[in-house]
Amino acid sequence: MPNQTTIKSPAAIQGVSLHHAVQCHLRLVPAPPDTGILFRRVDLENFEIEAHVRNVARVSYATSLMKQGVLLSTIEHLLAALYSCDIDNVIVEVNALELPILDGSAQPFIDLLAQAGIRRQRRPRRYIRVVKPLEFADGDRRIGIYPAREFRVHCFVDYDHPAIGPQQVEMSVNRESFSRELAPARTFGFVRDFAALQGMGLIRGGSLGNALVLDETSLLNGPLRFPDEYGRHKALDLIGDLALLGRPLQAHIVAHKAGHSLHTQLVTRLLADDSLWTETTEGPVADTSVSHPVSVSATASPS
Repeated sequence: MPNQTTIKSPAAIQGVSLHHAVQCHLRLVPAPPDTGILFRRVDLENFEIEAHVRNVARVSYATSLMKQGVLLSTIEHLLAALYSCDIDNVIVEVNALELPILDGSAQPFIDLLAQAGIRRQRRPRRYIRVVKPLEFADGDRRIGIYPAREFRVHCFVDYDHPAIGPQQVEMSVNRESFSRELAPARTFGFVRDFAALQGMGLIRGGSLGNALVLDETSLLNGPLRFPDEYGRHKALDLIGDLALLGRPLQAHIVAHKAGHSLHTQLVTRLLADDSLWTETTEGPVADTSVSHPVSVSATASPS
């Protein structure tokens, strides 16, 4: 029966934010058992926002939380690192409305956690174990979650671009596999979209140093860290959004051309139907035989 964890000591990092181009200072602080992942806006009298799907505000080009009118954006890369490294309880102090993008991956947050260390606490970890499938779709974007005794993701993407095309990643997620296979994968964007995004007040802090940038035919700022770095980053985003469950997950998730919207819909629908899952203190068990279809047919509500 695994115990909950927090970090051993505070650790900090700072950098510019992707969309709002503000300088953000971020500090991780140890937290007591059953705290969960808690964001604290130190610039707003320590206002606290729980990393939970009930606080999701919008998920168009990043995952954002809002509570009582207080916003916090682009949280998914940090959440993916914390969730995959089994950090149950931590306070994340930030002094801006958006987390720093750093190099566009989760690797700087993995390095930050290595600096902070991990401490086990005297309280059992409580998992959400999926016992019945849930699947739905929105056009050709599909997502499903299926029973499993481990945390496993299968992410498929297909971009109409000669440098990307179809890519898929399937893996059992734990601290070691995430750090090795997904954490270094960077976010990406297309030159053709920049004018529209900037007109919406987004990507004002974007640069060739914090995102992979593609023109109509090629990548402008290689080399890639992985041949399928784009698909790996989408799997990273999926894990960060699943962290909004508020509990570690034992399930197999299949995402087909999905994005933040379907990810967070999945979390909401799962929590809303307690016949689909049970709570357990038993740790994960690897199951290499787990296999589920990518194709699902139900219709999702547009978002």
